[in-house]
Amino acid sequence: MYNPQLPTDGHAMAHDAAFGSANRAFAKAPEHQGNQRIRHLLKCFGLRTSLIRLKVIDALLSAADNGRSLGVRGVHSHLLELGIPLSFLSVREVLKRLCSEGLLTLNSDKSYSLHEDAAKVLAADI
Repeated sequence: MYNPQLPTDGHAMAHDAAFGSANRAFAKAPEHQGNQRIRHLLKCFGLRTSLIRLKVIDALLSAADNGRSLGVRGVHSHLLELGIPLSFLSVREVLKRLCSEGLLTLNSDKSYSLHEDAAKVLAADI
């Protein structure tokens, strides 16, 4: 079976200093612990972890910590400010899916917040 990561000439791949330092780019980020609690939350609700779900939930949690509430546009803008190029439609669909699974609640002012059951899971995880 062909593996594009292996050299095709039968010789071992040479490792240079640049290759070794590139591995540090994939080191765990300081926010990894925050992602772990969001991963646990998604798992408790029977959802797979995806980057967009992690980022959307993190944006909502950050806003809640600062006493703000965000709607679809607010979440999308927040992600764009962080340099995460997700489409508005993708963000909207993720928010709708998280609501349908009971993880988020759509408030009367069209903002989103963590459902009380999800908040209990996060509080128990601390």
